[in-house]
Amino acid sequence: MESLTQDKVKDINTDAVSHPVEKKDRIGTVDMVRGFALLGILLMNMPGFSIPDNKFIDALKGPHDNADYKTVMVIFSFFEGTMRGLFSMLFGAGMILFTFNKHDQPGKPTVAEYYHRRLLWLVAFGLFNAWILQWVGDILFFYGLAGMLLYAFRNSTPRLLIGLSALCMLIGIYRTTSQHNDMREQRLNYVAAKKAEKEKKPLTEEQTAALQSWPGIESNFKPDTARAREHVTEMRGSFVQVFNEQFDNIRNSEPWGMYFGVWDSLVMMLLGMALLKLGFFSNEWSTKGYAITLLIGYGVGIPIGYFYFKGLEWFITDVAKYMDQYRFTHQNLYDVKRILLSLGHASLLMLIFRSGVLNWLMKALANVGQMAFTNYLSQSIFCSLIYFGYGLGYYDHFRIYQIYFIVLGIWIFQLIFSSIWLQYFRFGPFEWLWRSLTYWKRQPMKIGDRQ
Repeated sequence: MESLTQDKVKDINTDAVSHPVEKKDRIGTVDMVRGFALLGILLMNMPGFSIPDNKFIDALKGPHDNADYKTVMVIFSFFEGTMRGLFSMLFGAGMILFTFNKHDQPGKPTVAEYYHRRLLWLVAFGLFNAWILQWVGDILFFYGLAGMLLYAFRNSTPRLLIGLSALCMLIGIYRTTSQHNDMREQRLNYVAAKKAEKEKKPLTEEQTAALQSWPGIESNFKPDTARAREHVTEMRGSFVQVFNEQFDNIRNSEPWGMYFGVWDSLVMMLLGMALLKLGFFSNEWSTKGYAITLLIGYGVGIPIGYFYFKGLEWFITDVAKYMDQYRFTHQNLYDVKRILLSLGHASLLMLIFRSGVLNWLMKALANVGQMAFTNYLSQSIFCSLIYFGYGLGYYDHFRIYQIYFIVLGIWIFQLIFSSIWLQYFRFGPFEWLWRSLTYWKRQPMKIGDRQ
């Protein structure tokens, strides 16, 4: 895999025409990190496909010396948010590369038109992933919408992009802090109301409202065994049964994503754009630079990640005690830890790539990254057919730690399949469809076919 320097990227921009990026012009290390992130996303998505939420609550409340708890601890401390964070960074970097590779031509759509057409189709694919493949955790819908905001900043300096990323992070922190403070205020009013009741004192309007609302809030964190059994039965049913069971969750995820998720995405996308311009993803930093980033990313990120996980555990297992004890929410550590760990993951990959030690694996990851769109949607297809009732019906069949053996199986398949496929074809199947729709022209599929 040849890394392209910034000068080479500019050369591509100068000579380019309006068509998809040729393989020879791809930045191999960008594909490599993207492939790693794409596979890692399945670590976080697999529980949503395979088990009900109450299993996580049971694991956190149960003994801490079993495989399920330890699996949850490792996943949420070290990987949660970081893989999607890396993927978002590479999405932002990819938006810059998309515009670098093209210039306006007389009589043809402008680069801006191609860009926004591409993202509108991504939104459509996101709706397909959510409503047809029935994945409630789809990110394509939000990436398409958030990505439209990136175009205005494609020529911005790295310093401005990092500043905008930090601003988006602060907005997200403000929102989670406000949410935490609202909930904590209800809890404090409830406690004060119970005390006033005991002392036979008159209640304020806020205390009266808290007496009615807080028990409902607290009950949301207690597993409903009967509802959980009903949920499992529906998820093991027909396509229509699964669709009806998922309907409210998918519908509610869209406004939630636009209120909270868009800031989450923009933090990492803008940072990814900056890092591409700084040469981080194109293998232009010194070995010392990557090593220092790795040490800081893991050295600081892992302890913060563990503390974040414990805060999540305390919140889920006893929300009342958490609200009584903490004036801040551990959720505010989320962006900090995922940026640090994401940079640590990427730096480690760069160092392994430079060492030449696992060169076969780095090439395989690059192939997965080149077919990231196909592999992402394929994960939804595989998981829905494995777990939902219109497939094999294995929903809630495995313990938490066991579902990650299936993750490993899908990883191996996608590493092998992507490497074989790209020996014969220019794009993955869904990449080909996406590009054909973007340019409104059937793209050549086989290697050797003319544009």
